[in-house]
Amino acid sequence: MPGTATSSTNHVSHHGRTPRLPTRLLVLGLLFVITAVIYAGRGSLSITGDDMAADLGFSTVQLGYVFSAFGWSYVLAQLPGGILLDRFGARRVYTASIVLWTLATAAISLVGLLTTSVLVALAAVFLLRLLLGAFESPALPANARVVTMWFPTAERGWATAVFTSAQYLATAMFAPLMGWVTHEFGWRWVFVLLGVCGVVLAASWTRWMRSPTRHPRVSSAELAHMESGGALTGLDDPLSRLDATVERSRTANGSGPAAVESADRSSTGSGGTEPRPARLDRGTVRRILSARPLWGVYVTQYAINALTYFFITWLPVYLVRARGLSLLETGFTAAIPALSGLLGGLLGGWLSDRLIRRGHSLTAARKTPSVIGMSLVLLLVLCTLTDSTGLILTILAIAFFGKGLGALGWAITTDIAPPRAASFVGGTMNAVGNAAGIVTPVVIGYTLSVTGSFDAALWFVGAHGLLALCGFGIMGEIHRIRLEPR
Repeated sequence: MPGTATSSTNHVSHHGRTPRLPTRLLVLGLLFVITAVIYAGRGSLSITGDDMAADLGFSTVQLGYVFSAFGWSYVLAQLPGGILLDRFGARRVYTASIVLWTLATAAISLVGLLTTSVLVALAAVFLLRLLLGAFESPALPANARVVTMWFPTAERGWATAVFTSAQYLATAMFAPLMGWVTHEFGWRWVFVLLGVCGVVLAASWTRWMRSPTRHPRVSSAELAHMESGGALTGLDDPLSRLDATVERSRTANGSGPAAVESADRSSTGSGGTEPRPARLDRGTVRRILSARPLWGVYVTQYAINALTYFFITWLPVYLVRARGLSLLETGFTAAIPALSGLLGGLLGGWLSDRLIRRGHSLTAARKTPSVIGMSLVLLLVLCTLTDSTGLILTILAIAFFGKGLGALGWAITTDIAPPRAASFVGGTMNAVGNAAGIVTPVVIGYTLSVTGSFDAALWFVGAHGLLALCGFGIMGEIHRIRLEPR
């Protein structure tokens, strides 16, 4: 194994034995499960929305605004969420996020029990979705931060694809379950179920998660493998530890393909170490925001998230209203494009990392699956040309396979973010990207109100595949942003 020391002490864990399964894979599994539940909560209204609207008296436009409420606060909270992550680390911030997210989700089940006023109920649901967005805002930047700490560059694309693909499993697994719960027991019990899941996850994360340098299960051999391959294992540790990690990442010899070694050395510049924690003064922000790859990521992530928000808000409504499926049928039918997206996401990450290991540049490795995937997304507009539900489901499956294949925005973000402003960069990217969560549900809601048809909405959503392709053109060469003046 590259970078593995020869001393026998480097082949035992802190517990005195070498675990068969690398600890970083268990960490990734935990991130996957948490992200799946988070996306289930985010998309819960897409399943319960029609029943909730009928029960509480919401119109189509009002339902569109409720769908968008999450996006408003989620976007606004990205920057402070990123700053909190850079200051306090992933473990503490993520714990608080999960606990507060759980409370806001469970509280939705209580709306309308004490009042029958439509406006009061609308305001209550809107407010709770606002809180949900704010509390959830650190989640994906924290995921990216954890992957940056735990995974070498040549494994990072796949690792990122795994946690981002959790959104598809959330639909494939939770949509049928939430549809059944809503059908059998009512929409309120969906939010009670999600609250229980949140409690279990908060306890699991708090009890088990540590940084790589402090985790009792990590062997010295695994730690050496991570650090020699470019993982910033000390990112959540005291500053001196981070500086040592960055220096080892830069000077490691024989740690992997030249493309990986070059990318990691460029991540912190050449010579010396990365400066002290990035102070977000005007000069630092200007250097970060002047990086061309970051603006390409902003555009592509906005386009990808527009597809995501259609998928987790209006797609089930489309299947019920336009295709005539029952709520229970919709829950199971929505799993088809979801599983396709999951497969595409895992394949995209695997293909990207394989290209790196075969000696291709980081730019080519990240862009190749992304461009292919976003080209497939354009097929969405074909849904407007047929009345066959089976054909439409096939088109949706292909399009969302493409979305998963091309959704490498978080992998690229971990490639370009400077170590001591990693969560700030991730937060700004997630903020811009999730502006789509504000725009997409509202635009589709007004489109339906005016036209009474989903055709214009499908053209609107499909056009974001073209927007993503433009973003990859803007991105140019993918490289680590330097904070020190040139």
